[in-house]
Amino acid sequence: MSTKLMDYFNKRPRLGTLSTASKDGRVDVAYFGSPRMVDENTVTMVFYKDRTLANLQENPHAVFMIMEPGKTFSEWKGVRVYLKMKECQTSGEKLNQFKAEIAREHGGAVAEKIFATVTFEVSEIRPFADTGQGWEKSI
Repeated sequence: MSTKLMDYFNKRPRLGTLSTASKDGRVDVAYFGSPRMVDENTVTMVFYKDRTLANLQENPHAVFMIMEPGKTFSEWKGVRVYLKMKECQTSGEKLNQFKAEIAREHGGAVAEKIFATVTFEVSEIRPFADTGQGWEKSI
């Protein structure tokens, strides 16, 4: 992996989707603006107490996908980052830091809804469209 991926992943503003599945295969997809790639192998995110978090607690695997439209479909950019949850914290300093930052950016009402911080390990990187050119060419 490279700092190119970290720069792309952490670019603001941007939205991406996180796809999860429960242990019995019920899928969910939700949009997120909060994920941060803290190093080449680690992503952190904050969560409300919702279906996405419930799925992760049953099945730690997820995919975060970032998409950027282009003039034509072949000009769209993006990346799929495959993740495995390593840690979920519902209290503590890390959660408090995220809540304070989100309160500054989006207001206290949004920050109060945050229930947990999750740390993921990056397990695989794939391009937005699998054309055989590698993820580096897709961002």
